[in-house]
Amino acid sequence: MGKTLAEKILTDNSGGDAHAGDIIIARVGLAFVQDGTGPLALRQLKESGLEQIANPKRAILFLDHAAPSPSRELANDHITLRQFAEKSGVQICDVGEGVCHQLVAESYANPGEVILGADSHSVTAGALGAFATGMGSTDVAIAMALGKTWLRVPESFRIEVSGRFTNGVYAKDLILHLIGKLGADGATYKSLEFSGEAVLNMTMSERFTIANMAVEAGAKTGLFPTDETTQTYLDSRGRGASFRALSPDPDADYERVITIDASSLEPTISKPHSVDNIALVRELAGTKIAQVFIGTCTNGRLDDLAVAATILNGKRRHPKTRLLIAPASSDVLKEAISAGYIQTLIESGAVLLPPGCGPCVGVHQGALGDGEACLSTANRNFKGRMGNPEAFIYLGSPATAAASAIVGEITDPRELM
Repeated sequence: MGKTLAEKILTDNSGGDAHAGDIIIARVGLAFVQDGTGPLALRQLKESGLEQIANPKRAILFLDHAAPSPSRELANDHITLRQFAEKSGVQICDVGEGVCHQLVAESYANPGEVILGADSHSVTAGALGAFATGMGSTDVAIAMALGKTWLRVPESFRIEVSGRFTNGVYAKDLILHLIGKLGADGATYKSLEFSGEAVLNMTMSERFTIANMAVEAGAKTGLFPTDETTQTYLDSRGRGASFRALSPDPDADYERVITIDASSLEPTISKPHSVDNIALVRELAGTKIAQVFIGTCTNGRLDDLAVAATILNGKRRHPKTRLLIAPASSDVLKEAISAGYIQTLIESGAVLLPPGCGPCVGVHQGALGDGEACLSTANRNFKGRMGNPEAFIYLGSPATAAASAIVGEITDPRELM
């Protein structure tokens, strides 16, 4: 019997013959924490006496979740992380450089690696053919110190997506549809492995969006085979030599096969307070929106800002709807400025936030008021996620977000395209 993509990558990194259900010890190619999880990780390292890092060039501290810092306590956490980086030689990405998952994709992740992050959405790098997964702060700290980790090889679901997206439908609509189909725990500790005509035609930006949200169905990782699109992306980021051709075997054993016709999808939205609580955008038309947020590690890339700018070009946000924009990285910001997208967005009435997580986690830069509803391009809409348990979060694509910002209500983007 052939191997799934997850089994192949974990076989390569464990020195054995990894099959679903096996417990293995795997070599870790990259380990990282962010400013919310990093201080705990460093405390665990100190308590364990393992402050020597196995490979400082492949261990990273990111300051992105509360950046710039909104409080004295968080500013002190940033000091702790900066001091550790200076002492240990690990890499640090400071305030304003961007969201950890975007920066990992831009500058660090390579096909075939095992990548651990102390953050759920570390799965994003699976779009590059890496076994990328989130773990707790202690697990990631130990991986930084030892350069290896133990884990159970997951069973795999094959997600075969045929056809092509129609006008106004995007990768975000696909992944929300899939999460609604599976349920929030329907793929717990599984590897979601994507294939099919639609996948082959996806940009890297679209693949990152889908891999990023695999965890919202409970998945351990979300994996894409590598191809010319992967190679071109790595070339553009100066890492072309790290490309590896990776794909599952034709006779790989999947626990479940799910087929989706991309051409049948419509703009989709996730309703409060669970990501799998989905509906078609047109079914929620007229729902008042006080704030629209376009950004995050899910949809803060250049392609996302381009879509939003195209819809908002020459138009203004609704006077009762705030519009916040947070590019996922400083590189995205610079490219969006050069392309004219930022000017278009600002002229539409948007507020530009620094590259980083912004209001996604509810720490600062856009907390909601009681009873307010936000349409966000983020990946989670749990009660209280954006800082207020009395508020409501809807999730949608950048196109749906931009259209809704203009109308002031949830709006199908196809009406404005």
